[in-house]
Formats: sequence, structure tokens, C-alpha cells
Amino acid sequence: MILFQRIILQRLNQATAEDLLKYSKQYGISLTKPQAIEVANLLYGKNVNIFNEQERTRLLKQVESITSKETAQTVHELFKQFSS
Repeated sequence: MILFQRIILQRLNQATAEDLLKYSKQYGISLTKPQAIEVANLLYGKNVNIFNEQERTRLLKQVESITSKETAQTVHELFKQFSS
């Protein structure tokens, strides 16, 4: 795994609700504070690999259940930018 991917995965797996809210504003993703807390709890320490299609899909389904289909689709587009 390349260094860039490791850095992204480390930041993602240690993201706080505040981090997620900051990123959501930066990338134009609709996210409320309660949603950010739930997603952060979902991610923290789980070592989810967004560069693995199966893990990414599973994560996005969980994000969709917390937020909305539109938000999950936007997050998916953002993940695709990171992985290309």
C-alpha cells in the first residue's frame, strides 16, 4: 500500500465528529452533528479500507443508514477521487 493511501486510511479511522463536520463543509457534503457523531463512532478504530471495494461498499451502506442515500453517494464520489 502506498504512503498516500496509508495516510488517508489513518486519518479516516481516527476521525472525530468535528473532523467529519470540517470535511463535510470542505467538500460540500450534507452532515449534521448527530450524524457526524454516529459516523465517527462507526469509523473509529475499525481500520476500514476505502481502497477495497467490498469494505468501501459495506461502509457506504452503513453511512447511508445513518445519513441519507444522497450523502452516501457524495461520500462515494469523494472516496473514488482518493482512490484514483
